[in-house]
Amino acid sequence: MSTIPITARGFEKLKVELHRLKTVDRPGVIQAIAEARAQGDLSENAEYEAAKDRQGFIEGRIQEIEGKLSVAQVIDPTSLDADGRVVFGATVELEDADSGDSVTYQIVGEDEADIKQGLVNISSPIARALIGKEEGDIAEVQAPGGVRRYEIVAIRYQ
Repeated sequence: MSTIPITARGFEKLKVELHRLKTVDRPGVIQAIAEARAQGDLSENAEYEAAKDRQGFIEGRIQEIEGKLSVAQVIDPTSLDADGRVVFGATVELEDADSGDSVTYQIVGEDEADIKQGLVNISSPIARALIGKEEGDIAEVQAPGGVRRYEIVAIRYQ
């Protein structure tokens, strides 16, 4: 498996989630299964089935996070030397060429993406359109409503 780019903040977020799953959620679901078993007949026990389903989800998520952390390539945007180009981890201030609206995005990994916080996935159309561009360049993004054009106003590595 190839490496997965992630910021230090995203890496820590995954580690915190993994710790919670292992120390809080897993023991909690084991206790719920034990309590449901104590009620007797498991064939018609909805609590038991729900707890087993939850346990399967938790174990799957633990495996998924451990796999991602094992192949993660932590990238610190503050130590990047990208010669003023948009790269993974960069924060990019854009201006919509049509409306003049300003928007700021940081290009992050899949697990960190949250458009409401201005964090866009590296594989999203807008991030792919921005990668490699410099201040003053125009990025054309294929959006559901048609092609949107953005001028890159500023690039920061923070």
